[in-house]
Amino acid sequence: MQLLVAVVSVACLLVSPALAAIKDLSSHFSHSNPEPRGFQAKASGDVEDIPLDFHKENTITNDLVFDGFEDADYIDFDKILSAGSDDYIEGDEIDEIATPAPDIDIFAEPSDPKIRRARLLRLFHGRSRLQRLNIANALFGFNLYRSLRNDVNQSDNILLAPAGISIAMGMMSLGGGPGTQEQIYKVLGFAEFVNASSHYDNSTVHKLFRKLTHRLFRRNYGYTLRSVNDVYVNKNVSVKDAFRAETKAYYFAEPQSVDFGDPAFLNKANRRILKITKGLIREPLKSVDPNMVLMLLNYLYFKGTWEQKFPKEMTHYRNFRVNDKTNVRVPMMTNKGNYLAAADHELDCDILQLPYSGHISMLIALPRKITGMRNLEQEISPTVVNKWLKNMTNRTREVVLPRFKLEQNYDLIVNLKEMGLTDLFQDDADFSGMTSDKVVLNWLKHQGTITVNEEGTEAAALTQVGFMPLSSQIRFVVDHPFLFLIYEHRTDCVVFMGRVVNPSQN
Repeated sequence: MQLLVAVVSVACLLVSPALAAIKDLSSHFSHSNPEPRGFQAKASGDVEDIPLDFHKENTITNDLVFDGFEDADYIDFDKILSAGSDDYIEGDEIDEIATPAPDIDIFAEPSDPKIRRARLLRLFHGRSRLQRLNIANALFGFNLYRSLRNDVNQSDNILLAPAGISIAMGMMSLGGGPGTQEQIYKVLGFAEFVNASSHYDNSTVHKLFRKLTHRLFRRNYGYTLRSVNDVYVNKNVSVKDAFRAETKAYYFAEPQSVDFGDPAFLNKANRRILKITKGLIREPLKSVDPNMVLMLLNYLYFKGTWEQKFPKEMTHYRNFRVNDKTNVRVPMMTNKGNYLAAADHELDCDILQLPYSGHISMLIALPRKITGMRNLEQEISPTVVNKWLKNMTNRTREVVLPRFKLEQNYDLIVNLKEMGLTDLFQDDADFSGMTSDKVVLNWLKHQGTITVNEEGTEAAALTQVGFMPLSSQIRFVVDHPFLFLIYEHRTDCVVFMGRVVNPSQN
């Protein structure tokens, strides 16, 4: 089975214009094949090991061709590492961290901040610096998911990219003044990460996001996972040299000078997004305020192939129970093979791990009761996911899973305010780390799409040993609402997460 996911996060700032000298926009789009080629029948040369029909079947704009994409837009991290300009080994170190007081009951009510911190520090033990940062990222992602869940209907599907949002907010914090930066660190969990060790400071966060880019977004891991950051700056705004240097050093994002009032900017920016996400994200930028000072964009694109194919001839329409009263007929894929799974009796759900090539997998959490989604959403945490992964057993199972395709678009400002991130969005916001001009963040968009179908290729298996078997269960039938995570195992990174309530709805 093959999966395509693409997400774009956009953060925008408004300002009273001044003067700047920033890299001109034209060079940003001037590399070879700067725009999609249009409507052609021949195949692109950048997907030579993927079946030709794959993009035709699974992309929204399946008639677009992206010749030269890899060479033009892929950051050559191997070249960066060979040049010796990276702290690559540092993030893999396991150093001492603060330990919780011995009298704290980490299993008590988690509303106590001391207990929450003790639980987090317990998760940190035995983990590398990069894994620890991703635990904090996941905790933020789950909290953001819960906030968003409360704003949508119970029948709505959800798709988020916690890793992409954290990367974008980490980049945003570089431009914040002391108070604003402190609030970002608190809400995103970076503060708890920094305070966990005397060896850490604020720069450690940015160094590790740089390292996360190296770890995840490489060509040779058997899957395609790419993160691209773009920074567009109003041509009349003065941006500080330190901000330009740090965004480039840590996030590979060099500010580009643009005229936000020029329709050509929207056209070029949207074509770049279309190209980088292989046609999955179409025109996320509908309009832009000409007074905007800064636009930060984070694109996250994932293409993975299941380790074990779901034979197309085994796919049949079956009932999927949306709720107690509603069924929908959807294509349900079927396969038999050795799969890791676990049972969480406390949360009354079963968990299945469907591996992709390259140490990345989809974790499916299926409530045993059709009404159990709310409790599962409320309780999911890095601790819970860690327990699932440690307690999985491997056995032959029949797996039945719906094909599904989700497209979601959110404005996250309300949700981030609910979580305590308020300074960014007020008239007195402090972005003195970025510019001396008065600016305010008024737009923070997050758009994503995910496509799941039967295609797949063979790859090495990830083997783990656990102690929580599914008793006599030999079938895993996903025929009612479920949660899913796209999880990278070497870094403990929750790349994507979401829920499928109705697979018949896009």
